[in-house]
Amino acid sequence: MSISDPKSSASGGETNPLSSDDGCRDERRALLDEPEAFQPVRTLSTTGRSIVFFPESAFGPTNNCVGIGDVLRRRGNRVVFIIEESFAGTLEAKGFEERTIRLAPPPREPEEPGQFWKDFIRDTAPVFRKSSFEQLGEFVEPTWKALVDGARYVDDRLAEILAEVAPDVVVEDNVVAFPAIPASGRPWVRIVSCNPLEVKDPELPPTFSGLPVDDRSGWGEFRDEYARQVEEVQTSFSEFCIERGAPPLPMLELMYESPWLNLTIYPDELDYPRSRALGSTWRNLQTSVRGTDAPWSPPEPDGHALVYLSLGSLGSADVSLMRRLVAELADTPHRYIVSTGPQHAAYELAQNMIGEEFLPQTSVLPHVDAVITHGGNNTTTECMWFGKPMLVLPIFWDQHDNAQRVHETGFGVRLPTYAFVDGELGATLDRVLADDSLHARCAAAGSRLRERPGTTLAAELIERLATS
Repeated sequence: MSISDPKSSASGGETNPLSSDDGCRDERRALLDEPEAFQPVRTLSTTGRSIVFFPESAFGPTNNCVGIGDVLRRRGNRVVFIIEESFAGTLEAKGFEERTIRLAPPPREPEEPGQFWKDFIRDTAPVFRKSSFEQLGEFVEPTWKALVDGARYVDDRLAEILAEVAPDVVVEDNVVAFPAIPASGRPWVRIVSCNPLEVKDPELPPTFSGLPVDDRSGWGEFRDEYARQVEEVQTSFSEFCIERGAPPLPMLELMYESPWLNLTIYPDELDYPRSRALGSTWRNLQTSVRGTDAPWSPPEPDGHALVYLSLGSLGSADVSLMRRLVAELADTPHRYIVSTGPQHAAYELAQNMIGEEFLPQTSVLPHVDAVITHGGNNTTTECMWFGKPMLVLPIFWDQHDNAQRVHETGFGVRLPTYAFVDGELGATLDRVLADDSLHARCAAAGSRLRERPGTTLAAELIERLATS
């Protein structure tokens, strides 16, 4: 039986897309549906402390922090989110306090959540067809500059909020520093919710490269080009941090290591063999899978494999790419659940597909047989948590690194997103679905990871810091 109605199933929200006002309301509703935890949260003695979360203004880091914040809130703590003002109301409706900020001067017209980054990605999308090396100058450096400009713009407001809320701990999930946080003197936590190559090691591939661990031939050239592109932005920003009462940034870094607590989010099965052990303040949560997505019911089984396709809210905005994926998969015997994203009205799904602009991803994943993904860190780690093999089509940033790591550790297959030949996508998916040993490895990893939820571990570590 084919799935013929692309509007007939799935509701709720996954990641950040552009939309009309109605779409914006749908997205917010999806982010705010009542929690449905995977496991009961242990309600140990509660601390009643004030915890501030400050995620990057995108749905990936925000959803990551929501998962941890939800555990802390249910353990009796006051949880306050600092969010970009286009997100106003999304966290408050979920039971959290909010404080809003701007990362740039107000626009003339009202914004959708994450509108700035949607526009930025749209304007730079042609670069995604280029190599990770070429993206350094045409995407990575402009992205760093935009992020740094936002940190400069918001610093006074951020200091004002921290003084007013007076948190016991500040939890930051950003890739650039915000000097008001270390300058406040309050204990703070760094969450690395991107690929762990963000924390560099000379014996590992360079960040954003997507280069293999066992072939160093391109490492040096990539590192040199990265340093050339980022040096001026980093030097100027470090000077600004000093002016604002924070320490200088480490060489070529745009983010501090917290002297209190630093959290990575990457399963051992995928993680890298470091030559330099991270210090005593570092802990790996393995995963951080939120329990707050809306329930989702799959279509009735009909003997065909069910595959989830999601390129994230930004990747799915590439209409030509989405059209090609739909065309390539239309003639396969499998069925598909598609996260159609902000440009969903610009293309049509095939008869063997259903989809929505936003899907409750952590409620969808348990029901599928495999995942076609862009390799965002949240999706990668969530697939590992649920034991789902991946076919990865990376587009930008750390997606290149996640795709390579999934491929070389044997938990999925990487394909060149814009350069695979006709028929290659479907043939590769067939191999993934038919590989019993791959499915067994994924299932074993998921079983291990679900024994110790990273959201609970993070809440315990943050509480410990708050009461120390």
